[in-house]
Amino acid sequence: GDGHRQVHVPAGTYIVRGIRLPSYTILTGAGKGKTIIKMHDDAPKGRRLVTNQNYLLGNHHLLVEKMTLDWNIKRIGDAKKSSTWGNHSSCLTYAHVTYGWVFDVEAVNPGLHCFDISTPYYNYNGDGARANLSSSFIWFDGLTGSGFGDDGITTHHSDHLFISNCFMHDPSGRAHAEGFSNSNGIEIDDGSRDVWLFNNATSRCFGGLEIKAHATSSAASTVKIVGHLSIDDHRAFNFRHIGHHQATDPTSQTAYNIIATRLIAQTPKYTELYANSKPRALVVSAYRNVVIHDFTVLGDPYYDYQEQPMIGIQYKARNVTLSQLKMSGFRQAKTDIQIFGGENGAEDIRLRDIRIEDSAKHGITIGPDITRVKLTNVALKGDGTVGLNAKSEPEMERFIATGFKVPIRAQSTQV
Repeated sequence: GDGHRQVHVPAGTYIVRGIRLPSYTILTGAGKGKTIIKMHDDAPKGRRLVTNQNYLLGNHHLLVEKMTLDWNIKRIGDAKKSSTWGNHSSCLTYAHVTYGWVFDVEAVNPGLHCFDISTPYYNYNGDGARANLSSSFIWFDGLTGSGFGDDGITTHHSDHLFISNCFMHDPSGRAHAEGFSNSNGIEIDDGSRDVWLFNNATSRCFGGLEIKAHATSSAASTVKIVGHLSIDDHRAFNFRHIGHHQATDPTSQTAYNIIATRLIAQTPKYTELYANSKPRALVVSAYRNVVIHDFTVLGDPYYDYQEQPMIGIQYKARNVTLSQLKMSGFRQAKTDIQIFGGENGAEDIRLRDIRIEDSAKHGITIGPDITRVKLTNVALKGDGTVGLNAKSEPEMERFIATGFKVPIRAQSTQV
């Protein structure tokens, strides 16, 4: 009807062809795994399981809580791609919603996303452009998701979002070609602004938490992270604006302002989701004004990281600070932290209060032609080749490297 109702759905499994919510609606189940809303076998592949009623005029004041949403991916058989375009094929989509809540909901096996905060249509008219009809003032809390074809939680062109106490894990990656699946646990994507993430977790995804944009869209900006646990994700934390990385690419207008604290990246690994990609605990590309504080990075000393760096600050990243970082266990990696140089290298990088112990062959690597690198209160302890390998001139204060064959290899240093 016209909303202004609370609908209670008792325990049981309910087969539907999609549910559309008018404004002022509360949809309440008996709990995860008790109330199960499942997509009908005959529903089209692009159908959303639960969404708001009117994308053009928009909806407001919606709450979905205490249930499991099953998109029923088995109904599409062996289709090469499990989703259609845009934000279709998801378990729950809020598109052009103001004041929306989703609490204590499980989503399983969607063709595309478990949970989507979005506009009805994405905008690919270039960096600086944003889509109309955005969603705003949305809170996701206590959500779990698995088997997703693309991302567990994703946001596009929406503002003032709060995502807390959620756990996304084990995607199928079926929305992409086999071996090329950028399936993230939580993704803050094109044009999203003012996003808070609080005490979330991800596991065995391509990216645990990815903040990004496509080349022809605006980057997500002003994102604050307080607590995130990544276990066995391929790239635990991945911040990038695609198409704005190379020296010949335009510098991103919109990739800025990420603040993060209380992060844990545990054992990033290779994945069949994206066969030719290399694991990382953290990548920062194209973004400026990035501060990461209280970051714990734990590797498996027996895992073959194939001579890869585990943290990469690169591709036009600007004004990046890593502080209170503790790192160990990457004995078969090439370097723990690498600041990439060259024509498209990083600039204005600060490493402060860094402790690396029993880890990679090189502790910290600084590439050539980097403007402004400062290391303050850094202690490296290991039995590898080089503690600090610097091809640019870093400024150092209270730096110590012990146990390496060569503690410092640098062109020249200011100490």
